[in-house]
Amino acid sequence: MLKNTARLRLLIVLLFLSSPGFAQTPGTAISAAVSSPATGQNAAAPQTLTLDETIAALKSAGKAGEAPPELRWDPFFQSGVFSFGGHNGTFSSAASAGKTGFLMFDGREVFTVPLPYQDKGELVFPQAFALTLKDAFTRYFEEDSDRFRIAAIIIDPGHGGKDPGAIGSPVVNGKPLRVVEKDIVLNVSKQLKNLLVRAYPDKQILMTRDSDVFYTLEERTSMANSVPLKENEAIIYISIHANYVFNPRTRGYEVWYLSPDYRRTVLDRSKYPDSAGVAPILNAMLEEEFTTESIIIAQSILKAFEQTLGASIPSRGLKAEEWFVVRNSRMPAVLVELGFVSNPEDAQLMTSEGGLQKLTEALYKGITDFVSVFERSGGFTAVH
Repeated sequence: MLKNTARLRLLIVLLFLSSPGFAQTPGTAISAAVSSPATGQNAAAPQTLTLDETIAALKSAGKAGEAPPELRWDPFFQSGVFSFGGHNGTFSSAASAGKTGFLMFDGREVFTVPLPYQDKGELVFPQAFALTLKDAFTRYFEEDSDRFRIAAIIIDPGHGGKDPGAIGSPVVNGKPLRVVEKDIVLNVSKQLKNLLVRAYPDKQILMTRDSDVFYTLEERTSMANSVPLKENEAIIYISIHANYVFNPRTRGYEVWYLSPDYRRTVLDRSKYPDSAGVAPILNAMLEEEFTTESIIIAQSILKAFEQTLGASIPSRGLKAEEWFVVRNSRMPAVLVELGFVSNPEDAQLMTSEGGLQKLTEALYKGITDFVSVFERSGGFTAVH
C-alpha cells in the first residue's frame, strides 16, 4: 500500500540510563510495563546465565555474519546496555538475587523482569531477563526486515581522467600549491567508502569511479539508477566536488540539493503501462519524497561539517540548483563542495592528511546520521 508521506518521519529514539529504575524521556513513547513471558519461574531463586552465555543466547536471534551483541556496562551507575543490530536493551542491576525491575528496549517498551546482579564481582543474568531480551531482539529484527531501509549508497567523485575539474595554484608559504579537484574528491571518496563499508556490511557502498577515469554525467546517473532494489529498499546519491573562483579570498564548503520547484520523472513508468492517470500522481508523490529526503541529507551533512571542522573552514550553507547528477538520479541526491582550490587555507585543508581525514569524517557522520534516523523511522514507502 502506498503511503502519501510528504516528509520524513523523524523518530529520534533516546536511550535513558537510570538507577535503579527508569525515567521517561520527553517525546519518547514508553509502553506500560509488562511482565516477561519467562517470569513464571521462581523469581526468588532464578536460573542464571553468565555474560558469555547471555551473549550466546542473544546472538541466536540475529542474522548470520552480523556483529555479535555487545554489553556496555557503567559500574558507577550500576547500569548497562545490550546493543545488537541497531537495537538496545537498557537495564540497572539489582543489589542481590531475586529483585525485579525494568528492562527498557529501544526507549519504547518496558518489561518487568528479574534483574541482573553481581556475584563475587561478576554479573550474572537471570534466565527470564535473557529470554525477555532475546524475544525483544527477535521481534524487532523481524520488524526491521519489513521496514524501509537504505540498501545502497552511491558515492560520486566528480570529474576524472581527461576532465581534471577545477585546478588551483594558490600561494602557500610563499610557493604556489597545485590543487586538482579530481584527485582531491577521489581521495576523499575512497576513504569515505572504506568507512561506510565497515559501518554497513549489509549495504551496497558503490562508487561511480574508483580510479582516475572519465565517465560522462549520463553514465554516472545511469549507474546509480540501474542498482537493483527490493520493494522495501532505498538508495541515496552523494556527489563530491571542490570549488573554484577568481577571488582567492573566497572559501568554505557548501551542500547543494535539487530545487523543489524543478519537475522531473522519478517513477519507472514501464511498471505502470495501463495506469496513465495514476502514474503522474504516483510520480509527484515520489518526487516530493525524494526532494524532502535530499534536503534532510543536505542538512545532516552540513551539520556534520560544522561539528567536525568547526572554525577551521567557514560554512557557505545549503543551496538549491539543478545540477545534472541531482536532477537525473531517480533517488535522493546531494552535491557537496568541499572547499575552494583557489583559496590557500582551503587548499591546505584539502591536500593535508589531517584535513582530508576531517572532511571524510564529516561526510561519514552526515550520511550515517541520516541513515540512522531514516531507518529508525521506517523511511518512506516508495515505488520503484
